[in-house]
Amino acid sequence: MVIKTGGEAVVEALMAQGIDTLFGLPGIQNDWLYNALFDRRDKIKVIHTRHEQGTSYMALGYAQATGKPAVFNVVPGPGILNASAGLATAYSLNAKVLCLTGQIHSANIGKGKGDLHEIPQQSDVLRGLSKWSDLVMHPADAGRKVAQAFYEMRSGRPRPVALEVPPDILKMRAEVPDDAPIWQPFHPPVDSGAIETAGMWLGQAKHPMIFVGGGAQGVSAEVTQLADLLQAPVVAYRTGHGVLDSRHYLSLKNPESHEYYKKTDVVLAVGTHMRVPLSRWGSDDNMKIIRIDVDNDAMRRIQKPDLPIVARAEDALPPLLNAVDKNNLKRESREAEMLTLKAKWREAIAYLEPQNAYLRILREELDEDGIFVDELTQVGYAARISFPVYKPRSFISSGYQGTLGYGFPTALGAKVAKPELPVLSIAGDGGFMFTVGELATAVQHKIPLVTIVFNNEAYGNVRTMQIRDYDERVIATDLLNPDFVKLAESFGANAFRAETGDELRRALRYGFAGDLPTLIEVPIGETPSMDRLRDQGRIRPPRQQ
Repeated sequence: MVIKTGGEAVVEALMAQGIDTLFGLPGIQNDWLYNALFDRRDKIKVIHTRHEQGTSYMALGYAQATGKPAVFNVVPGPGILNASAGLATAYSLNAKVLCLTGQIHSANIGKGKGDLHEIPQQSDVLRGLSKWSDLVMHPADAGRKVAQAFYEMRSGRPRPVALEVPPDILKMRAEVPDDAPIWQPFHPPVDSGAIETAGMWLGQAKHPMIFVGGGAQGVSAEVTQLADLLQAPVVAYRTGHGVLDSRHYLSLKNPESHEYYKKTDVVLAVGTHMRVPLSRWGSDDNMKIIRIDVDNDAMRRIQKPDLPIVARAEDALPPLLNAVDKNNLKRESREAEMLTLKAKWREAIAYLEPQNAYLRILREELDEDGIFVDELTQVGYAARISFPVYKPRSFISSGYQGTLGYGFPTALGAKVAKPELPVLSIAGDGGFMFTVGELATAVQHKIPLVTIVFNNEAYGNVRTMQIRDYDERVIATDLLNPDFVKLAESFGANAFRAETGDELRRALRYGFAGDLPTLIEVPIGETPSMDRLRDQGRIRPPRQQ
């Protein structure tokens, strides 16, 4: 036992868990945490932001780019509420994020006395946005509760967790264990019988398909091998991009697979709930669904699979490969069939201009292992269905949360995590202005992110719907913007306006080669909507009851 402050105990516990970066914004309730971080600044780098939402988004980007835990810290009350959109997005993406937050004085929690930053039921708010949440009430408990937070975060379905530490506990000096504990996460055991059945079903299937989501990002090699064995197309949308290299003939985007889905007889879903195919395209008695998911509760959502396998993909795929190999039919290559299907899809989306032209340039200029962070903008929507992705964890999306404004700070976190890789953030003018202040963070911390702002001076997607669907009732969607080039330069960033493809290429090359953040404004007019591609219609009859 040694004497430490609560802040020192927390910081030592974070270091024991391998944390070397913290995204934070200090305030009076967290003074003694930052005192401890100052003393350990050679071990934990603190990236401070200009708004609390920046801390949670940057932690999200760090976690998504690496698959490893990330930590952000904010003050209680308003700090938590400001950061909550990032925490909610992390929850929707199953991201390994720890929200480390302050509290009011421990003696006043729940008393309603009006302490600085007090909000009703802060602990309940955090429990609603996280997988697990707890409160540290003594320095001696700090190491154990940090260890439990990481255990909960990593065990089963990964999701963000939260830990509150009141200011008096951070300041208190007390005897604490010298070594912070580390608990190995729990992973459900693989059901070998279910694996053998899955191997038989897949091996004997005539038209198997594989759907992948965020839970498959760690099994790219295994999915590739399985796809080759089965000659099964691998389908991704948003969080599954990059599991199978888009250059592989068996790699399909979600809507691109609609036609093949008509004839599939066995579907394997790896780390995905297949929301769009199951809820919109349907499934019938001639389709067997095998689902590998670490979350048993998730098996009942959307549609219960014919064969649930509750396990991590990392644990289930290796034995499944062996089982398929033992049962597999002799298969001819489907390359010609898939290339024909892909050609049809390129024709179907050819009308998406100028989005496709911009995305071709971005793909050509971004290294094959570079990271692309999308946004809620027309170019971002098109990227989900047309942007080639070559490596795991190189396409970052907000998933079903659809968090406007998340992209720029999330991409900053990805660049902090992967400084050796080029990272590209795209945004619309509306979404970018949500977090424009983080340009100061990027410059101060020398984060050489390249960001493109597609400027149409509107919340363009909503404005298009107002015109198309509501008899041109255009309201609250036109925007007055700053001069983005001058704005970025005023922060000390590189900045360009690109009005042609060649200008965009030159600006991208300059930004990727530089050591400062680079903003590229691209004026963009009206763009065709991809809405007609969203609802492709039911193609399989309902299952018999």
